[in-house]
Formats: sequence, structure tokens, C-alpha cells
Amino acid sequence: MGQNDIMNTAEDFADQFLRVTKQYLPHVARLCLISTFLEDGIRMWFQWSEQRDYIDGTWNCGYFLASIFVFINLFGQLSGCILVLSRNFVQYACFGLFGIIALQTIAYSILWDLKFLMRWQAQCCRKERLILTHEDPSASATNVLAESSRTV
Repeated sequence: MGQNDIMNTAEDFADQFLRVTKQYLPHVARLCLISTFLEDGIRMWFQWSEQRDYIDGTWNCGYFLASIFVFINLFGQLSGCILVLSRNFVQYACFGLFGIIALQTIAYSILWDLKFLMRWQAQCCRKERLILTHEDPSASATNVLAESSRTV
């Protein structure tokens, strides 16, 4: 079997796979792009008291304000993810997720942490990709995944 035969077989397999999964790829691409926010929102749900106590201890703002912050963070992340996945108000959802990034930057005092800055840059690029893909419906899911993998 020559190299051309292997490449032809691989291309045929990829074409057949894409034909079968084409309807699911946009949803999978969007899920990959917002997965960080989804994971963080679910973690906040299960670690509510630890998050609240951390904010209260760091900012000495009291139980009530710390709870409000955690609620805004939790609600903002999960509602943004739901809106993006359902393709409703995608631009507003992305801007809301940008706001969550800014809120976390201030609240957790991590602006100059190199790891955070790299993660922040990747998340901003992902949100930008979601906005651009939503504005141009002809953009394919494979292009969304390919472009987002280059930014990370």
C-alpha cells in the first residue's frame, strides 16, 4: 500500500465521518469554546460556600456582598453558556462572559499573574470567534475549531 493509497483512504474516511456528524459539529464547536465557563460555573455551584468565604475573607465585604458576587459570577457564566449553546443573543452572551472575565480579574486580584493572562487571552479569542461565527452563519464549525485551536 503506497502513501497515496493511505491518504485516499484517510480522506474518504474523513469525508464519510463529516457527512454523518456535520449536523452536530456546530454544537460541539460552541461547547468547546465555552467549556471553561461551563466548568467554572458548575464548580461554583458545588463550591458555593468556599467561593463566598474566599471573597468575604479577601475583600472583607461581608457575607451578603460575597454571596451576591458569587451569584452574579455563577449566573453570568451559566446563562452565558446556555445562550451561546442555544444560539440566542450570542453577542450579548459573549459580552456578558467578557464582563465575567473582568469581574474575576478584579475580585481575585490576578491581573498580573502570567498563567491568568494567557488564559484570559485565549478566552477573549474564543468569545471573539463565537461573535464572528454568529455574525457570519456561512462559517463552518470546522473553521471555528481550527481557528480557536490556533489561538490557544
